[in-house]
Amino acid sequence: MRPLLITAATATSCLGRGLEAHRAALASGACGLAPCRFESADLETWVGEIAGVDETRMPRALAAFDCRNNRAAEAGLVQDGFEDAVRAAAARWGSRRVGVFLGTSTAGILQTELAYRRRDPRSGALPADFDYRRTHNAFSVAEYVRERLALAGPCAAISTACSSSAKAFASAARFLSIGAIDAALVGGVDTLCLTTLYGFGSLDLLSRAPCRPYDAERDGISIGEAAAFFLLERGDDASANADRIALLGVGESSDAWHMSAPHPEGRGALIAMQAALRAAALEPDAIDYINLHGTGTRSNDAAEDRAVSALFGGRVPCNSTKGMTGHALGAAGAIEAALALLAVRDGLVPPGVGTRRLDPEVRARYEIAGARRRVDRVLSNSFGFGGSNCSLVIGRAGARA
Repeated sequence: MRPLLITAATATSCLGRGLEAHRAALASGACGLAPCRFESADLETWVGEIAGVDETRMPRALAAFDCRNNRAAEAGLVQDGFEDAVRAAAARWGSRRVGVFLGTSTAGILQTELAYRRRDPRSGALPADFDYRRTHNAFSVAEYVRERLALAGPCAAISTACSSSAKAFASAARFLSIGAIDAALVGGVDTLCLTTLYGFGSLDLLSRAPCRPYDAERDGISIGEAAAFFLLERGDDASANADRIALLGVGESSDAWHMSAPHPEGRGALIAMQAALRAAALEPDAIDYINLHGTGTRSNDAAEDRAVSALFGGRVPCNSTKGMTGHALGAAGAIEAALALLAVRDGLVPPGVGTRRLDPEVRARYEIAGARRRVDRVLSNSFGFGGSNCSLVIGRAGARA
């Protein structure tokens, strides 16, 4: 595929709002996780909660979309001059030529949880002011962002568990490649809710401490939330755009091994990574850093390690940043794409926060401390329940392999 320039980007998570907050966190090795105090949850676990989401004000004209997930989207859109960049792109290309492709998993399900508390005691009916379409519905966040920025191009919400917002890049790339659009707003938004917290708790997948990806004593995930957005545009003049950061390749696969566990040898992960490299016309040695899916569960980390070591051996530095942000589920691919962008822009292999003693069975080149070095290309992995896998290659558009 031709490189797609990332002409604007923004990120909001438990590490802060905007790219500068995330840049500072990567440099210092900050952890944004804290003991769970979310809503009425009574669980011994740590979460990555975005500060102040509930205080975010929605535009009056779009008040019907008010829910935690859309408030997180609003909080993210106003960072890093992103809203202005999208409006400029719409003026340049026309609003019908700018698509919206966003990933989410549970979307606004918290709004339904809250509505159930107010249902009619006799009939069980949900309250009349509950608006499923504009709040709970998985499409709600995509519709909100499109309306918020007055865009009229193709619009889709992708919900494939933890690969959702990575696969949003794939959908956008396809629309751009066939000339259906000239620019795409891509990303993901996912927020905390009781269904997610108790659901993962019922599977015994929640860590009682901040998650420790690839650690010898890892015991589960820390759930986070995030909103991250990117503006993709074609860069037809290769010489003029050589040093611009771009989406270079996307790879997808579906191993369909198990509903909630990956293939033990990481076959689906391997296929997705190979496809991303093919799309970018790169060999494995051209990758400078791998942002692993690395959730902190024993089976997921082990399977990913087998896939990464099979393709890259022990040559390419890699680690997981979920010890900083938690696992943002449907937004994980987007927030980690933002961290990949910063790794390229700043010349940094981020630290593997949370990992204290590396599992001795890990064969990949897992780096705990991180380091300052030139990074031209990053491979970012996102693997979801049901075997839905996606890998992205983000890097300098004209860097030599």
